[in-house]
Amino acid sequence: MGFGVFIHRSDSIYEDSPAEQYQFPRQYLRRVEACIGDWIIYYEPSKVADTRGYFAIARVRHVIPDPSSPEMYLALIEPGSYLDFANPVPFNGATGPIERGVLNDQGRISGRAQSAVRPISPEDFKSIVELGFEERTPLLPRFDNEMPLQGLDEEQTPFRFDQQRDRISVTMSRILRDRVFRRVVLRAYDERCAITGLKLINGRGRAEVAAAHIRPVEASGPDIVSNGIALSGTAHWMFDRGLISLADDLAILISRQTNDLQGIRSIINKSGRALAPTRMSDRPHPHFLKWHREYCFKQ
Repeated sequence: MGFGVFIHRSDSIYEDSPAEQYQFPRQYLRRVEACIGDWIIYYEPSKVADTRGYFAIARVRHVIPDPSSPEMYLALIEPGSYLDFANPVPFNGATGPIERGVLNDQGRISGRAQSAVRPISPEDFKSIVELGFEERTPLLPRFDNEMPLQGLDEEQTPFRFDQQRDRISVTMSRILRDRVFRRVVLRAYDERCAITGLKLINGRGRAEVAAAHIRPVEASGPDIVSNGIALSGTAHWMFDRGLISLADDLAILISRQTNDLQGIRSIINKSGRALAPTRMSDRPHPHFLKWHREYCFKQ
């Protein structure tokens, strides 16, 4: 087993779905197989406009030949392991590349940095992941620390360096994953409800909007921003109960089973479509929207 870096871009010609599978040609087979059972970091190359750099983590579960494309393979991602970084990590830090392994003996960036799949040292992996999940300024300032939530004061130990095995063990609790998911989804939607269009801040300075999963975690929905949508309380309740859903073009669908059609229409933003994040890769993926329409929406 070993850590790796997988290059991914949303406009890729490959059939990638970062939280589920990564398609690659035969030339990278051995490198990918070396990552089976271990963690990889997704990286968006500098040629992409507004690149996120290193942007997510996931664990490789298995590698299989792609049944629909000869000479291609699929790295299958362990369900529930994918998680976007709270803070995308740029390729270059204050003293040069964060990933020191891409430097040659002369200290210059080598051709290794262009490889779509490459191994990464435990030290570089640890540096990138710690920056990716570093606790920085809260999404919005909060002033309710004097009212701790009983039972949720779990000790945060997301990363542990195991000297005996000489590798990094990553353990991410559901509480940590929910906190990171909320941060990346609300950032994508500018803390605004996608259904109503409202951006409400409560008296304690916190956004009155939740990061909702389109396909729930309980139904194997991943913690990826394209499986998330920012919703205010009432909209969240209706979405979870199938009273509203979204078409692939983000048109807002209203169930025929609702008892207050006009009332629901009155709180939907005037466009009749859900507000969408600026970045295409952050927008609700049709794959997850289809699941919501088929298994949750009351037609």
